[in-house]
Amino acid sequence: MLKGFKSLWLLSIILVACESKPQETDLTNITWEAIEQQANSTTVNFMMWQGSPIINNYINNYVVPQVKKLYNIDLKISGGQGPEIVQLVMGEKQAGVSEGQIDMVWINGETFFQLRKIQGLWGPFVDKLPNAEFIDFTDPIISIDFQQPVNGMEAPWGLSQFALVYDSAKVARPPKDLASLEAYLKNNPGTFTLSNDFSGMTLLKSFLAELSGRPAGLNGPFDEVKYEKLSYELWAYLNKNKQYFWKSGTTFPKEHSKMDQLFASGELNLTFGFSEGAIEEKVEQGLFPKSTKGYAWLNGTVRNSNYLGVLENARNKSGAMQVINFLLSPEAQFKKADPAGMNVNTVLDVKKLPQEWQDKFATIAKRKYGPTLKDLAPFAIQEPAPEYMIRLFEDFRTFVIEK
Repeated sequence: MLKGFKSLWLLSIILVACESKPQETDLTNITWEAIEQQANSTTVNFMMWQGSPIINNYINNYVVPQVKKLYNIDLKISGGQGPEIVQLVMGEKQAGVSEGQIDMVWINGETFFQLRKIQGLWGPFVDKLPNAEFIDFTDPIISIDFQQPVNGMEAPWGLSQFALVYDSAKVARPPKDLASLEAYLKNNPGTFTLSNDFSGMTLLKSFLAELSGRPAGLNGPFDEVKYEKLSYELWAYLNKNKQYFWKSGTTFPKEHSKMDQLFASGELNLTFGFSEGAIEEKVEQGLFPKSTKGYAWLNGTVRNSNYLGVLENARNKSGAMQVINFLLSPEAQFKKADPAGMNVNTVLDVKKLPQEWQDKFATIAKRKYGPTLKDLAPFAIQEPAPEYMIRLFEDFRTFVIEK
């Protein structure tokens, strides 16, 4: 049955790829005007994570109609993130598909690393984008993705820092290091856990960095000896304390959205997440209590960029570039940064913008509940090399969940 399903899936990929596509010329040596002409009246297929209502609203109710209005591009959205994107690209490569289902993807970190390993990304293309002039590529948070030089192979889309989240009505002093977390767990059993996903593994990277003895302890290329030593200490710490976790550590949420639900229902007093904890939207929606606050782990939490890439076998590279350029425009980034839009920090260097846009960005409403990048800046650490994330996923299951 599985074999037959796989055959049908591969056949569907081939049939989709055989549909008519935009007639593209070599994009490396043509003008932006020519790229715009090729992109006009085409369809762009965008694969992205769809786990946030506020992000989905921004994309579906702002970006989709705007690119249709401005460029006559039909932007089609499909759900998928890291592993799904990599599996799709690998499946199409194995099937010999040269013109795939997806044109552009929302990625960073280990997904960027894995797609580069299988030559799944097309580029470099970022220097072709007119709105790239407003980005400061000397900023290492933008130009380096999980210790990997971006080199124009993906366009930065948003800036974010990981934050821990707590209910200040229940927790007077939230834990900020491993010692205080252990004390908190023993005094408040069942009110904390780890999600077995990107967010949970990101918190484990903060734990690893603390065990290394300094915020920059994981910087540089992946170090097997260092990882083995630090992860041994990490698994010992978690296994010693998981009896005090939610459900006594017998199970762990597979997705971060489950942790949000548990925090909202009051089962958990602590949670965490990117976008400075993503507190604002959840309080405004009534999901989190107004007593919710965010903070940084004392040894540091990861600050990173997320990116937009064009797949190597994209059927509509010119259309994907046009959409990405729009997403980097002052208009789209302003809407995205507004708490009423997507509430995500802009990747644009506002000082490089025309004065009218500098003035508009200055009017963006301040957050009422969640911390800002400025608040967390003293505690920002770089994303470690992608192998740390990949190994943590594997070993957390082996040495903690299944132990």
